[in-house]
Amino acid sequence: MEGDFIKTRKSLLPLSWIYGLAIGFRNSLFEMGLLKSRSFSIPVISVGNITVGGTGKTPHVEYLARLLKDKAHTAILSRGYKRKSHGFILADKDTPMRDIGDEPFQMKQKFPDVEVAVDKKRTKGIEILMGGITDQEVEVVLLDDAFQHRYVKPGINILLVDYHRLIIYDELLPAGRMREPLKAKNRADIVIVTKCPKDLKPMEFRVITKAMNLYPYQQLYFTTLDYDPLKPLYPQEKEQSLSLEDLRDKNILLLTGIASPEQMIHDLSPYATGIIPLTFGDHHDFRKKDILRINEAFAAQPSPKLIITTEKDAVRLNGVEGLSEEVKSALYVLPLRIGFIFDEEKEKFNKRILGYVQKNSRNSILAKGKDDDKPKNSYCTGDRPRTISFRNN
Repeated sequence: MEGDFIKTRKSLLPLSWIYGLAIGFRNSLFEMGLLKSRSFSIPVISVGNITVGGTGKTPHVEYLARLLKDKAHTAILSRGYKRKSHGFILADKDTPMRDIGDEPFQMKQKFPDVEVAVDKKRTKGIEILMGGITDQEVEVVLLDDAFQHRYVKPGINILLVDYHRLIIYDELLPAGRMREPLKAKNRADIVIVTKCPKDLKPMEFRVITKAMNLYPYQQLYFTTLDYDPLKPLYPQEKEQSLSLEDLRDKNILLLTGIASPEQMIHDLSPYATGIIPLTFGDHHDFRKKDILRINEAFAAQPSPKLIITTEKDAVRLNGVEGLSEEVKSALYVLPLRIGFIFDEEKEKFNKRILGYVQKNSRNSILAKGKDDDKPKNSYCTGDRPRTISFRNN
């Protein structure tokens, strides 16, 4: 049921009230114009949340990258959480993970033709991306984890909400896990309830839709997690992929360093004989004692057995020293992507995104297709740079 992972600490509610005052004051400075939000002359799409912990930002950014990469030269801009570098960095195929962070590294490996950059200051990062640093002109920017970065005014602002931690039931930090008050959702153009069960009942859909209490200008979507075939992190002579069906007679050690592994455990449980979770903190750096713990936990598992990890954890595990040969030979990565609960919602979402990029881009395939329909000598205001408004309505 929605909201089933929410645990609040009532004794800390007075501190949450103080925290809320501070966040409310900051937001009021933007609303009064004392702190400035900046628009840009190319399409900018922001994906983020208002809670601590994973809501599925990376797979949703990847979905947008897949949707756009063949139609417009796309860039992903992240802050590069926990990276060991500073300032702006534009990744290439040889950029080490420590310089850009695990999630940007993962996305660059999956989408080599997409520009992936990191910069804590998003306005500066967008400026540099627009300034000719890339071989091909950037035509659309995807902002990863930027809902609260209000110095940028995106053309489409996407808010992600975990089905298991609906913000309508949560509390502000430190009593709950919300980083902003509930009314912050009003800044979103699109709200996506993520990690939904695939068999979401129509009644639940209606209850959540009513409870979210969105404005008419806001669109609400529901997504779930889909899984691609598992791939070995350390391939042998011949790489062998596994389907979820191949897990039926296996005992699984599920190794994760992500914020919310509960949905993965729920999704894999129908397939595996048994699942033992081995969890670490989000973006965890695996050290010698952690590797020893992994080796020992897997050795204690009854056969037949496998160890499964996430794509994000795989980029931090690949190349670490000390993993036993038994672990290496049985360590598989579970790629995930998002799927929409309702096919008509997917079509509507894609149309909204592609329409926005087409309307605000001059050089992409979408824009050229649009311009091809116009008389050759007609005057077109789209030939001039335009400022993107906060809402695409």
